[in-house]
Amino acid sequence: MSQMAENANNYPPRFANAAFDIVAIASSAGGLSALREILSTLPGEFTAAIAVVQHLAPQHRSLMSEILARRTALKVKQAKNGDSLTPGTVYIAPPDHHLLVNSNGTLSLSQSELVHFLRPSADLLFESVAASYKDRAIAVVLTGTGKDGARGVEAIHQMGGTIIAQDKKTAEFSGMPNATINTGNVNFVLPLPEISAALVALVMG
Repeated sequence: MSQMAENANNYPPRFANAAFDIVAIASSAGGLSALREILSTLPGEFTAAIAVVQHLAPQHRSLMSEILARRTALKVKQAKNGDSLTPGTVYIAPPDHHLLVNSNGTLSLSQSELVHFLRPSADLLFESVAASYKDRAIAVVLTGTGKDGARGVEAIHQMGGTIIAQDKKTAEFSGMPNATINTGNVNFVLPLPEISAALVALVMG
């Protein structure tokens, strides 16, 4: 086997004791409290990495990683260009930057054009995760207005990944999860309090 083919099999890196290596989460309006609820109930030894796109005002420095870090046993950081995905770590897209996952398990930030008037875009995150991690990826769409994430979920589905949408009853704003559910590609529609347990069951089985 050529060196290149061998490398292709090693990338992206597979994490120990994980059926999935990455959980990509998208949220918008109402998202901070939904994220807080999920992350605060995930165990510190969670064996996948987590990448988060939350729509934020582009002109302000975000305190989101600090706010979420106080409520979870996981490590939370604002994503930086070149970060290597690590289990038990949450990477948050900085304001006004798209967050992309590369096939070698690193992160890229981009200020390429807005998608649906948004940067960061859940669609771009999900599409990059689908291309890199294929069937070892989980996408989660939480509360928010609009339909960001729905196109990206199709890519996750095509590559054999798993998709979770927050249900209408517990979503403060149901636009984003509903658009995702309407694609017909969602594996689980769950109330917010059940999502972290589902993630633990899927990832750590």
